[in-house]
Amino acid sequence: MDLTTTAATSAQPTGFTAWVIGVMETLGGPGAGMIIALENLFPPIPSELILPLAGFTASQGDMSLLGAILWTTIGSLVGALALYGLGASLGRERTRAIAAKLPLVKLSDVDKTEAWFAKHGVKAVFFGRMIPLFRSFISLPAGVERMRLSTFALFTTLGSLIWNSVFVIAGYLLGQHWYLVEEYAGLLSRAVVITAALTVVAFVAIRIRNNRREQASAEAPTVQFARVPADQPTEEIRRLR
Repeated sequence: MDLTTTAATSAQPTGFTAWVIGVMETLGGPGAGMIIALENLFPPIPSELILPLAGFTASQGDMSLLGAILWTTIGSLVGALALYGLGASLGRERTRAIAAKLPLVKLSDVDKTEAWFAKHGVKAVFFGRMIPLFRSFISLPAGVERMRLSTFALFTTLGSLIWNSVFVIAGYLLGQHWYLVEEYAGLLSRAVVITAALTVVAFVAIRIRNNRREQASAEAPTVQFARVPADQPTEEIRRLR
């Protein structure tokens, strides 16, 4: 069955969507895995679109449901390992040097982030794989901090397996109405992006305010107290005598 023709009846795919369907028609599971690997490297490519399409492809018989989940999870791991390698090649010292040159960023911020990641890195990698936008970026600090590769791979795979399964199965069950998954998932993605943007704005505003306070405090004149000779008791001491 021609997936492009079938999908066009209900969703009228064009452009990128039509290309994704064409790749999956031609390559099957490996094609789905390849596109998901690219999605990890280029976050603007939405997994919320690709995964339901993989489920839809499976519902049309061009690959099995299990194959769609397996290959997309392999693709997620491959993409995450590439970003982990980028973070590892960048290294801790180079990252700190870059951070030191960024406006409004202090090395104490980097220290706090490193301490937090050392304590919560495993949970961050696992749950981060299920959060839009952060799905890809969480691999970079894992590489910079040189998280044990086996641990990173395990929890990346587990987190990706859960995320991918939900969207692939939803696309499989909805069939020609797979696009409904993207519409509702898009609300989650926008909420995450808005929250992240507001967090950045709040961080910048607070840091600018604190910097101004520190500068004003440094420029304020200090109060000079007159020195009292040791052989001349103060008025309070005289009163006690």
